[in-house]
Amino acid sequence: MKSEDTPFEGGPMDGRVLPVLLGPTGHPPKTYRIPVPDAAGGKPTVLVYRRVPRGQSKRLGLTQGWKYAFDPEGDKRGAGLRWPWSKPATAPEAAPKAAPDTARRAKPDAAPGATPDATPDGNPDDPHE
Repeated sequence: MKSEDTPFEGGPMDGRVLPVLLGPTGHPPKTYRIPVPDAAGGKPTVLVYRRVPRGQSKRLGLTQGWKYAFDPEGDKRGAGLRWPWSKPATAPEAAPKAAPDTARRAKPDAAPGATPDATPDGNPDDPHE
């Protein structure tokens, strides 16, 4: 696989240049996670760096390469692909339950025992009104 020397900015890796493997498109990954082991043997801390353009060419405005900028918020942002049909990442607050279908379809001014009309709001040409 091909690799590229990529600089890191900010955080504990500031100023370092590491070889980063390139993907099939020739770009390094969008996020670079570095696990740092805990001295007490606990859960390791993960440093997260986001890929940003290093610079642009003057004539065509093409990206001249990539660098990684430290993201202090970590994995909170961009935890993967979010598809429209996916479940939400966080559980929403308990919403009030909807009323049964019969209660939603009845007219607001109708009597509780009345039969609903065939048309939703009633037709002025209805013969039974």
